[in-house]
Amino acid sequence: MLPVSLSFEVHQPHRLRTEGVNEEASTLYGRYFDDEMNEHFFRDVAENCYFPATERLLRNAKKFEGEDREFKVNFSISSSWVEQAKKYHPELIDMLNQFPDGTVDFIGQTHYHSLSGLFHDKSEFRWQLGKHRDIIEHTFGRRPQVMTNTELIYHNEIGKVAAEEGYDGIFTEGAPRMLGWRSPNHAYTQPDFVTEEGNNILLRNRKLTDDVGYRFSAEWWNEYPLTAEKYALWLSNASGDMLNLFMDYETFGEHHWEGTGILWFLEDLPQQVFEHDNLKFSTVREIAENSDPVGKFDAFEYNTVSWADQEMDASAWLGNKMQKMLFQRLQDIEEKVRAIDDEEVTDVWRKFLTSDHLHHIATKSMEDGSVHNYFSYFNHPHQGFAVITEHLMDFQQQVEKRYRR
Repeated sequence: MLPVSLSFEVHQPHRLRTEGVNEEASTLYGRYFDDEMNEHFFRDVAENCYFPATERLLRNAKKFEGEDREFKVNFSISSSWVEQAKKYHPELIDMLNQFPDGTVDFIGQTHYHSLSGLFHDKSEFRWQLGKHRDIIEHTFGRRPQVMTNTELIYHNEIGKVAAEEGYDGIFTEGAPRMLGWRSPNHAYTQPDFVTEEGNNILLRNRKLTDDVGYRFSAEWWNEYPLTAEKYALWLSNASGDMLNLFMDYETFGEHHWEGTGILWFLEDLPQQVFEHDNLKFSTVREIAENSDPVGKFDAFEYNTVSWADQEMDASAWLGNKMQKMLFQRLQDIEEKVRAIDDEEVTDVWRKFLTSDHLHHIATKSMEDGSVHNYFSYFNHPHQGFAVITEHLMDFQQQVEKRYRR
């Protein structure tokens, strides 16, 4: 049977104060970050997506528990989401811990969903992978054995670190420019010149994932409306060793509102999949452990892969001069942050590394530009640049004060 991994990216960033630095704040965090806005967004998405989607997944996991083919799901949950869930809706953590044993797995990622994997020095990246792994194990009792770098950003060095840190597999995008004629429905591995201790590289099936994530409610689409029955048939007709569906959790009820039928689609999908004898659901851990790579996936640093935009590269975060300048500043300040050795300073610096900040100041046009604008809480990328720059310059000053003591 063809194993299907159904994985969800679950993330909320710590958002910056759009009105500027709060000089009266009693904490360094409160100086830059807006918890009122964080709470507003989290509670809104929880009502539209987190609660109704998780209820449906949990119901199906319990319904098919003990059957020959169980319903299984995977979550890639950022540590910033965990922090906010514990603060605003701790019952979400409880719901995720109610899945029957063996029906849920958790995917590792960087602490606070950061861009540290793109640093030249990978020591911070390594620390963040371990920190996130510990948080997930402590919160959900399951230690990740498969990881994804933030937004599926990947190149050979990232894959090498993942293998050295003991992960059985790492997810990235099945980008056509990398695969050529090959299928994303197989496991691959790193070239021998990168590391002899390579792990399995698992690829997201972009087309089948985006049929739900992007096109589900698109009335212009020639497959509209998409039903779970039709989608399960497409899955059944796929060939390969695996089928990896990896999408933003907010697809269900937030990006596509309940009125589109997206939550009913999610509810009905497991039953429709089980109507096909050649399909089964698997955890990513099972897929990584039981798959043999069929070839090499060679992504050198200047051909970085991600799941973002049409380019499927790092340009969503480093595509213009504003983004590159701020990213370089964040790297330049690392040495002094470490020298200060203050937990609050280091934690705030790491929150600045969250990928969302630079994503919001992309200046792309057409469809990609619309996606960036949809996710941003700034009126314009240049407003975002001004806000982030003000906060970061003030943070640098605070670091300098402490560094000179």
